[in-house]
Amino acid sequence: MGVLNVTPDSFSDGGRWLDADQALAHGRLLRRQGADVLDVGGESTRPGSERVPVDVELARVLPVVRALAADGAVVSIDTVHAETADACLRAGAAVVNDVSGGLADPEILDVAARHGARYVLGHWRGDPATMNERAVYADVVAEVVTELAARTRVALAAGVDPALLVLDPGLGFAKDAEHNWELLARLEALEALGHPLLVGASRKRFLGALLAGPDGVPAPPLARDGATAALTAILAARGVWGVRVHEVRPSADAVRVAAALRAAGRAR
Repeated sequence: MGVLNVTPDSFSDGGRWLDADQALAHGRLLRRQGADVLDVGGESTRPGSERVPVDVELARVLPVVRALAADGAVVSIDTVHAETADACLRAGAAVVNDVSGGLADPEILDVAARHGARYVLGHWRGDPATMNERAVYADVVAEVVTELAARTRVALAAGVDPALLVLDPGLGFAKDAEHNWELLARLEALEALGHPLLVGASRKRFLGALLAGPDGVPAPPLARDGATAALTAILAARGVWGVRVHEVRPSADAVRVAAALRAAGRAR
């Protein structure tokens, strides 16, 4: 899943693709580089970011979604708003990527169900303004599993097709670096919920901390792509449904390597 931020303030590439023509060109490049899904978002969800009115979000994303879908791309709309999801699905999007898991706008579940869209349900504790203060867990894996299971029941009750439901542990959303690593190390607990997993680790702060120099200064976002691709290789080898990444080519290559190793293992 290639990230296409049509925003002025996303943490790693805010403003680069805000112009619709530039966004389209970048989306087409990501597709040529191997993205299976293009995830178009018009509202940053980085910690501390401000919410965007739906009309502004739609003005940013709708022309891009419509054009990429017309190209034949599989388009995901990264939104927590039911109105935005509905308009983008009508314009040709096939996936709703909701980092709030229906908590920000419960009607988004009905929208996904009505359209028969794939729905990515993210783990969420609070909006960007409050999420950091809610990163408190006795057992992060057990609690994330419990909370995702509860939201899964709500989504299925709203009519979301269980065959089209994907779960996202929400790395970085109300989670510190230690929480993120624990979740990645124990994905089997999340897989036991019975739905495919999407993992979005690309360029996140915990990778920057891991790659900090001798002075302790975290590596900047663009210097985290190698670590992102390394995680992609590991996650692809264990068969997750998808990874959400900013730099597609290295991760697409990592997926090919993992697939070749799996094929070689089956042939023995």
